[in-house]
Amino acid sequence: MHTFKALALFWLIAFPGIVNAQDRYVCPSNGSELQQLRIYEVNRSNKEAFHKRFQDHALRIMKRHGFKIIDIWESDSGEKVEFIYLLAWPDKSTMDLRWKEFLSDKEWTDIKKQTAAESGELVREVNGYPLTRVSYSPVCAKK
Repeated sequence: MHTFKALALFWLIAFPGIVNAQDRYVCPSNGSELQQLRIYEVNRSNKEAFHKRFQDHALRIMKRHGFKIIDIWESDSGEKVEFIYLLAWPDKSTMDLRWKEFLSDKEWTDIKKQTAAESGELVREVNGYPLTRVSYSPVCAKK
């Protein structure tokens, strides 16, 4: 299992109290609510340009498309730099629709073209992992 993915899953289980009470999810009985773990391998030489683009543009455009970002991390293993964030979605169909809308957003596609022309490739690889909380999660037991 990917090292950071394992660490992020541990964080979600071990520290559920860090999330504000109003942001906690009712443990779903039908598996409809989910979170999504996104991991980007970032080019080390363009790391600052990546962070600037994400902070100044992606966050704003994602918010406009209904994205709910729970937390954001960076992991530098020495071998590679990864940018990791956790999203909350009401269901998979909403997640798929919002990603489709975001990725085709004219402002976002223009910003990506501009930053690629200025800084080169910012991201080497992107992975997304939809996560559905199981009914026996420690978070559910604390209800």
